[in-house]
Amino acid sequence: MRFLIIFIFLLSNSIANEITDIKNLIINKELKKYENLSFLDAKNKQINLKDYRGNLIILNFWATWCAPCKEEMPSLDSLQTNENLKNLIIFPINIGKESFDKSAKFFKELEIENLDIYFDPPVTLAKKFGLRGIPTTIFFNKDGLEFARVIGSINFEDEEFIEWLRSYN
Repeated sequence: MRFLIIFIFLLSNSIANEITDIKNLIINKELKKYENLSFLDAKNKQINLKDYRGNLIILNFWATWCAPCKEEMPSLDSLQTNENLKNLIIFPINIGKESFDKSAKFFKELEIENLDIYFDPPVTLAKKFGLRGIPTTIFFNKDGLEFARVIGSINFEDEEFIEWLRSYN
């Protein structure tokens, strides 16, 4: 019986981590825990990620001057309203040290309607996560642990990606 339980556990883990066809997706072999993950909303109010535990969280790091960010942002906007991901919360965090007005203009030009603008002005999160470029997207499970990240842009509307993400929902 113990063998059967171990087999089922290993099989379920391999299914959840089996997506390799999605470019730029890196699935963590071990979950990563971070302390004090906070950033600012458009009104300079501090947002702490621990307040959103119990949800599937996406942090997407971007800037208005980043062409790949511009390319992927509309699909990220669409992902926020995906019916199959009810407890998903997306925080697009501008790390370009840009004003709210410039960021809002960027969202308006791309017709972003389902996402709010957040900032990491001292770039503390970018350092904490060791970002090497943008866009970078980091995924957190319901316990607040990082389980994957995408380095570079992807199409967040890709069905294979959505099915993979649903396995963590």
